[in-house]
Amino acid sequence: MTSASPDGGPPPPPAGRRRLPRARGPLGAALLLATLTGCLAEPPPMTGGVPVMGHPVVSHPPHDGQGGSGQGGSGSATAGAAAGGPPSPVAGVGETAPPPARLLDLSPWKLTLPLTSAPGAEPGNGVTAVQVRWPALRDFVLDPYFAAAAGGEGVRFRAPVEGATTPGSSYPRSELREMTRSGEHAAWSSTSGVHVLFLRQAITNVPSAQPKVVAGQIHDGDGYVLMIRLEGDRLFVQYDGQDLVDLDTDYRLGEVFTVRLVVADGMVAIEYNHRTRATIPLRRSGLYFKAGCYTQSNLAQGDPPGAYGEVVLYDARVWHG
Repeated sequence: MTSASPDGGPPPPPAGRRRLPRARGPLGAALLLATLTGCLAEPPPMTGGVPVMGHPVVSHPPHDGQGGSGQGGSGSATAGAAAGGPPSPVAGVGETAPPPARLLDLSPWKLTLPLTSAPGAEPGNGVTAVQVRWPALRDFVLDPYFAAAAGGEGVRFRAPVEGATTPGSSYPRSELREMTRSGEHAAWSSTSGVHVLFLRQAITNVPSAQPKVVAGQIHDGDGYVLMIRLEGDRLFVQYDGQDLVDLDTDYRLGEVFTVRLVVADGMVAIEYNHRTRATIPLRRSGLYFKAGCYTQSNLAQGDPPGAYGEVVLYDARVWHG
């Protein structure tokens, strides 16, 4: 039986637990988010890729591998397992690489590729980028755009500057878009519930003329809301088109880092390498997460064919509660 506190107030929380503060006004909301971020200092546990009971989390636990090669050249696309053939080989290992769905839980995502057609993708119009949904993603591999990275620890997302684009954008992407478990487009509100994106990743290549890549987003129905951006060696957060906070002003390609975005009670907390870097108001609906590589250049920016952006994802988890 839990006893009351000495001053006659409510009993203290059980050992190992923290009582969440009530969110009253902006300060209370910020305190709530800070506490939530602390409670989620590590993603909820997984057992063999299956969430432990009580933790509705998706994806596999973090790996200790390093980033991708970061080498230039566009390579050639092969359908691999997506077309019923063998999976692609892992560069430098000499073994067969697992499909990306063995490394990340892709069931709550759909993939956009910088191509106008691909085996296993939804039929396109021959002009804009195609998409691949679950369960087609279960065995989908399309090297070099979407495949296991060197060492087989992470998933490589590559988008060349000459790649196909989505409507409303002039830049190519190899990127995941959040979906619901029933296969619908995710669309949640920042003022209802708690919504968390955790990424463990490395940016491994950028175009030379315009060295810019986006490696994580919060989006809504009208466009992007928040972006994790690399421009040159500056890694930072952009919010509604304005620079918000620097994460690393001397980022080196291939360095593995973590990002956690915690959205609740009309606020979003941004954590980089397990430290909260900013907490700002966000009161919108129709929101969803994105992860992967969104290259911020094209041929018109002076980059040659074959230049590309690349991100390696070692962990990508979404949590809603």
